[in-house]
Amino acid sequence: MESKSTHISTQELWARLFQAPTIDSYLNENNDALRLPDFSDYITALCRERNEVPETIINRSNIEKSFGHRLFSGKRNPSRDTVLQLAFGFGLTTDETQQLLKVARLTPLHPKVKRDAIIAYHLHNQKTLMDLQQVLEDDHLPLIGGKSYE
Repeated sequence: MESKSTHISTQELWARLFQAPTIDSYLNENNDALRLPDFSDYITALCRERNEVPETIINRSNIEKSFGHRLFSGKRNPSRDTVLQLAFGFGLTTDETQQLLKVARLTPLHPKVKRDAIIAYHLHNQKTLMDLQQVLEDDHLPLIGGKSYE
């Protein structure tokens, strides 16, 4: 996933950017830190790290099987909700979910957005996707993936 040698904090990258004499020098000097892995490679590596198979993650994520396999093969790109479903399927922490969203090139969860706050709370407290869906439904907010879990 992300090698330790190229892991530079966002704060450090901001400092480097604003101290750089030119944008080209910044880009050249920080090239490795600016690369994100392909989403499919990242989730495949997550499976390996956790000794899981994609099929299990897809099932726990409540994603349609053929679509899930296309995500793992790189033939499809996920929506933000699909990434969040995968986060629950993997049992990710909030920080790990933020990284998964970043790798997917999607907006991170934000605590000022009610739906995002509910999602982050459920991730942080290791609640299930079904628990989350119930709270979203009770609060009249869009369900993850637009599915009903009645």
